Amino acid sequence: MDAFTAGLLQRIRTTETDLTRARETGDDFLADVEQAELDDLRRLAAEHGVEVAAAL
Repeated sequence: MDAFTAGLLQRIRTTETDLTRARETGDDFLADVEQAELDDLRRLAAEHGVEVAAAL
């Protein structure tokens, strides 16, 4: 796995964790921000052929 793929997958994992935490604490604004970030990261992964579900 190259550095780009590893870094992208790590950012996705971190963002998923942050999104879960925001939802659990009821921070709707932060949850929206984290969801948007996650959507962007998943789009980037798809554009570069990075398999997100299989890697997480």
